[in-house]
Amino acid sequence: MSRKSRRTSTPDPGDTWVARPRRRETPLGLLGHGVKFLGYSTLAGVLLAGVALPAAGALGLTAKSTADSFDSIPDDFKTPPLNQASQIYDANGGLIAKVYERDRTVIPADQMSPLIRTAQVDIEDARFYEHGAVDLKGVLRAITKNAESGATVQGASTLTQQYVKNVNVEKAGDDQAAVLEAQRKTLGRKIQELKYAIKLEEDLTKDQILTNYLNITFYGHQAYGIQAAAQRYFSKDAKDLTLPEAAMLAGLVQNPSQYDPKLHPVAAQKRRDTVIDKMVENKHITAAQAQEAKAAPLGLRYKEPQNGCITANAGMGFFCDYVRHVVKQDPVFGKTAAERKKLWAEGGLNIYTTLDPVKQAAAQNAVTKRVNVTDPVSAAMTMVEPGTGKILAMAQTRPYGLDPNKNQTVVNYNVDASMGGGNGFQPGSNFKPIVAAAALEAGLPPTQQYSAPNRMDWPTMSTCSGNWKNLKKGTKEGSVPNESASEVGPYDLKKAMALSVNTYFVQMEQEIGLCAVKQMANKLGIATTASGEQLKELPAMGLGTQEVSPLVMANVYATFAARGTYCAPVAISKISTVDGRDVPVTPVKCNQAIAQTTADVINTVLLGVTEKGTARDLDLDDGRQIAAKTGTADEKKAAWFSGYTANLAASVWLGGPAKGVPMKDIRIGGKYYDEVFGATGPGPIWRLGMNQAVKNMPEETFPTVYIPDPPKREPTPSPGASGSSGWPTFGPGSNRPETAPGWPGGGRTPNPRPGNPRTTPTTGGQDDEG
Repeated sequence: MSRKSRRTSTPDPGDTWVARPRRRETPLGLLGHGVKFLGYSTLAGVLLAGVALPAAGALGLTAKSTADSFDSIPDDFKTPPLNQASQIYDANGGLIAKVYERDRTVIPADQMSPLIRTAQVDIEDARFYEHGAVDLKGVLRAITKNAESGATVQGASTLTQQYVKNVNVEKAGDDQAAVLEAQRKTLGRKIQELKYAIKLEEDLTKDQILTNYLNITFYGHQAYGIQAAAQRYFSKDAKDLTLPEAAMLAGLVQNPSQYDPKLHPVAAQKRRDTVIDKMVENKHITAAQAQEAKAAPLGLRYKEPQNGCITANAGMGFFCDYVRHVVKQDPVFGKTAAERKKLWAEGGLNIYTTLDPVKQAAAQNAVTKRVNVTDPVSAAMTMVEPGTGKILAMAQTRPYGLDPNKNQTVVNYNVDASMGGGNGFQPGSNFKPIVAAAALEAGLPPTQQYSAPNRMDWPTMSTCSGNWKNLKKGTKEGSVPNESASEVGPYDLKKAMALSVNTYFVQMEQEIGLCAVKQMANKLGIATTASGEQLKELPAMGLGTQEVSPLVMANVYATFAARGTYCAPVAISKISTVDGRDVPVTPVKCNQAIAQTTADVINTVLLGVTEKGTARDLDLDDGRQIAAKTGTADEKKAAWFSGYTANLAASVWLGGPAKGVPMKDIRIGGKYYDEVFGATGPGPIWRLGMNQAVKNMPEETFPTVYIPDPPKREPTPSPGASGSSGWPTFGPGSNRPETAPGWPGGGRTPNPRPGNPRTTPTTGGQDDEG
């Protein structure tokens, strides 16, 4: 029997339709009848797309104006790549951190439980597979209810239209104004959403649209997409969701805050049961299945959102942050800063790094065991693999975080300012091997000998563009001393390096010129100071007065260990997308920075530091060969120990993070120091970390060279050198030579380049290493 024939004064006893008494029509009700009349025309479909508004809101619109608006909307709807979470892994595949702007993992349909797909459709748009972009029956039903109530009590957006709105919100990103605009319930926006929905239904299948919807929609607690939601609330993958779990998640979409299962478990369970009832109503589950599902508890296994480097364990937060800077700065990840930022923001990357978890644990243990987080000073340690540039460990005493009350910081003391670090620290005598390498490359022999008085005026030195001259000769400020009164030459390179004799290396600088020292520093990876400034050609440069970072110094010593092969520091070994595509990364960049013979001499000389010099008490437990150099800056505000085996280099800095802390009469790690030197402060940290790091590493040795002792004779005094009195023999205005003559064992007189002489005197800079 037709519906029309059933509507008689004598209804069939079996008819479920019940006649209602006529009621007086209101203006809104009449509007509803008018809309129904237009409902089956194309234009009416456009008009009725705005039913989420109160019915009265459309009174001022004409069919013609609405149709014109519809036709003017471009139909080239484009869905942006969805922001996803990226995973950062260590060298063994362990997760360091998950980073994201939106916690989302896009998955294909076959990785989604059929139950979540069914539940989402049943509660959001039960006729999804039956209608097109717009559900006219749903529209008419919603218009009638809204007209009767005089307000918006029911919407009629299809799941496709909801997907379009979510895409617009996704495009808005973090722009709150744009997000609000994308969510505004205006007729114009509804018209736009409808046209885009029509286009989508032409281009995609219903299953594809549903998959996209499940990947984009928000489920609360920073979970975007069904995979993140399944992990957040139930600690499982979306493909493994049970019926009650799927129903609960499907119910969240309408209002994630109102149905939040953590904050409002009763409301969440009631909403879950509503979804289950809908699944029964649509004959997708049986009444018995529904009863069993409703009887189940919510069963949450909630995981708090874990976003960013701050969540990294074992002190890996700083390395994680370094990786972030690499991605945002390396041109291989995009030609412009905007492109690189977009790559990081969109995420969906599996980033495999060089960090060795064993060595990271060793370094972290060393810097936290020897220095307390509450101490006025801090320590940082970087380990680098010689011959590859791989960063194997990066640790510091103060933890990664934003709470200064817990002594946390986000400043990475191991790296330069441009990579998330500070302005660096004076390396002191850690810089002297660079001076020695420059001298050897310039032709000076390993037996080079200088008078090395206890104190001397800073001599005139050639630069890349002229000369530097000392305007404060004969004064304390214009002179440089050795640490101990007993340190009076002559000295050769072996002994001068072992004892860290300042005046020896000043005389060496004078002979080869400051330009050679600067160029050698550049070759070994010190292109600038840690703050990004160009190295200044000052005599004190050779004594380590210009600030650098532990990563840079560790890599310098790794170059010596690799027999002169310099490799740019590497933190990322491979990147792939979640769907398995490889993302190009910067290949390892290595070159022969210095001759192998030069490196062999440096290694031989630095072995002497650990055997007979300032680091003689810092050998490793297994007795393997090590080479190293200590360093202490002015006023003991920074102390260093940089050393290496043939297959692992590490540099340790100890000092005050900001403005420096004079490390005299100080307690560090519970131990009292009357004053701190490189061998007594950072040296034991290096030894503790390296002992643990080299376990299970093959024991290798350096190629060394025989360096004979110099002939026993007095060398010609260097310009500015003092006798036993410790003061210069040449006073201001005297006719003193500006370059040193050749010393026993060979040498050369530098050829000053044309240009204006440098007249700015150096300030401070003497190394205090004993």
